[in-house]
Amino acid sequence: MLSLTPDTAAPEIVVEELMTGGGAVRLTGLFTADEVAEARAIIMRHSEADAAKVTHFQGAAEADGTLALQRRVWNLLAKGEVFSRMAAHSVLMAILRRFLGSEFIMGSIAANRILPGGPGQEPHIDYPYWDFHTPQTHPMGLNASFPMNAQVSVILDPFTEESGATAYVPGSQKELRYPTEDDRFFERCARMTGDPGDAVIFFGAAWHCAMPNRSDHDRNAVLIQYLPKWVKPMEDMPAALPADFVAAASDDMCQLLGLNYPYPEVLDVAEGGNTEGRA
Repeated sequence: MLSLTPDTAAPEIVVEELMTGGGAVRLTGLFTADEVAEARAIIMRHSEADAAKVTHFQGAAEADGTLALQRRVWNLLAKGEVFSRMAAHSVLMAILRRFLGSEFIMGSIAANRILPGGPGQEPHIDYPYWDFHTPQTHPMGLNASFPMNAQVSVILDPFTEESGATAYVPGSQKELRYPTEDDRFFERCARMTGDPGDAVIFFGAAWHCAMPNRSDHDRNAVLIQYLPKWVKPMEDMPAALPADFVAAASDDMCQLLGLNYPYPEVLDVAEGGNTEGRA
């Protein structure tokens, strides 16, 4: 996996790797030790106290009765200001504006905590491709020649092979399809390893999954999903956030929440006049 520092992570280099290279880039030291500690403490508190939350690609764990060893914390923007800083980091924003268009939005920001002994996931691709195991529900001809997703994993605990660092098949993002058993995912995969404070940005069309945590410590990460402005987001974040958060949102945060893009809109009651076109 290509590894860059915040100073060397030129958007054109990162985007080229996401589209035509391995599909994932590690950004080392993107967040400080204090930011990591603050985010991790919030996630640990909420994941200990809250009831079971919705999760994905964990069918085998649910069947085996081990689902509680993976814990999700949703709606992170409402749980600590540090998550807003992570989501709108200037290095990420510059890369994503080149990759997804200047008015891209955020589709979700959540935490995934895998406890020691926690199982891995089904190899998959991410929203809005994540149900591409039923391709007939998607438009014909849909392909990965232009991206409709970028994922960022902010690493809060050491991501090692032992602790279940995310596995992925380099280059698999170039052909849009859901992985099957015939693809021999686990024989071909590389790992998204990293240290606390690192972030991995990847094209969600790459086949990937969390791996089992066989270490003696938790494996925590903040998972951020970014989308083009016209893709329906996975989480309804404005509805879940306090009104004062939305009212005080920065320009970047307003963009990430989709507040700058008016659709869907009740056009029958909208202000009259021409609102779209070059002129």
